[in-house]
Amino acid sequence: MLLSIPATDSLRHSSGAQVRCYRSLFSDRMEMLAPPKSVAEYLDHHEGWFQRCAAPMAVNALDSQSYALTLGRFSNFGFEVEPCIGLRLLPQQLGKYQIISIEPPHHDQPPCHHYDVDFKAGLTLEPSESAVSETDEQTTFVTWDLDLSVWIQLPKVITLLPDGLVQTSGDQLLKEIVRQISRRLTWKVQEDFHASHGLTCPPRRRTAF
Repeated sequence: MLLSIPATDSLRHSSGAQVRCYRSLFSDRMEMLAPPKSVAEYLDHHEGWFQRCAAPMAVNALDSQSYALTLGRFSNFGFEVEPCIGLRLLPQQLGKYQIISIEPPHHDQPPCHHYDVDFKAGLTLEPSESAVSETDEQTTFVTWDLDLSVWIQLPKVITLLPDGLVQTSGDQLLKEIVRQISRRLTWKVQEDFHASHGLTCPPRRRTAF
């Protein structure tokens, strides 16, 4: 069965036996071969890079700070979900950025209650501490962390399976989703920034969890 519905904040407060919470933490670091001011100006104008770098995920701008993002179809135990989440990119505060989840518009669909998403991400600009060369002086590191929680109301048939199996399988699926999407988005932002500034992009690095 495929569920393609908007998120709502009701499930996180539910104690129902069919409601499961899955959580994943992610962290990464991007090397930008430019001073912090140039990197900040790029990140501040997210109306350009966010939609380009989020592809092939579907992105719709909701206002000057917010977007509706369709992540794609994911399946576990034959249960499929196509989550659409709303994200708000908050203005920079002294070299720090925050991205939080909001409820996306319902369009032609009535609000449903099968999943709920709490997305909290933070980005920090860190100038290179080394100054052994002119290149190092122009290097900025963008570190970011994601704390993602997802509440899902599962079909009753899935709740007949052992609790540990259902929880572990869901946690692993969420971690894989986060790993794939976050790693791809990190690489594309890094490549897009350097391409837009006529710079050679540093090689990809391993992701840290």
